[in-house]
Amino acid sequence: MTSAEDEPCWLDPGEMRAWRAYVIGSELLRKALNRELQDRHGMTLADYEVLVRLSEPDGRRMRMAALANEVASSKSRLSHQITRLENAGLVRRVDCGDDARGVFAQLTDKGMDRLRETAPTHVSGVRAHLVDLLSEDEQEVLATIFERVLKHLAELRSAPS
Repeated sequence: MTSAEDEPCWLDPGEMRAWRAYVIGSELLRKALNRELQDRHGMTLADYEVLVRLSEPDGRRMRMAALANEVASSKSRLSHQITRLENAGLVRRVDCGDDARGVFAQLTDKGMDRLRETAPTHVSGVRAHLVDLLSEDEQEVLATIFERVLKHLAELRSAPS
């Protein structure tokens, strides 16, 4: 027999509406953005996100562990993804001079060209399917909500087990 303490705090109708809208909406949004990149450029959204992250720092490179964190991927999954991008000439691995165990992923010139080619399609999709549907106030609320969620999840990851 279960006690009242074991009973979950079920979602009320408003909470369920918000949860389901987020789950389905975010999944369909990612699928639409992925499909547009695939159809127009033969690139996945996941690969696009890696190229974007690598384009931002000086030297267009980032430690693999930091990159995995930036794109919310496991180190193993990212390693396979980087291998595919390397084979396409878009990224290269570079040893960290100060850390024999560390490896950088670095965006190549070809990768930067590919990013410039695909970025207009992605930005257009993000605008059409999300940003332009929201007022500035709603954009601010959305950013605030997910910054809070990200902070919470980062704190959980860094908490001792």
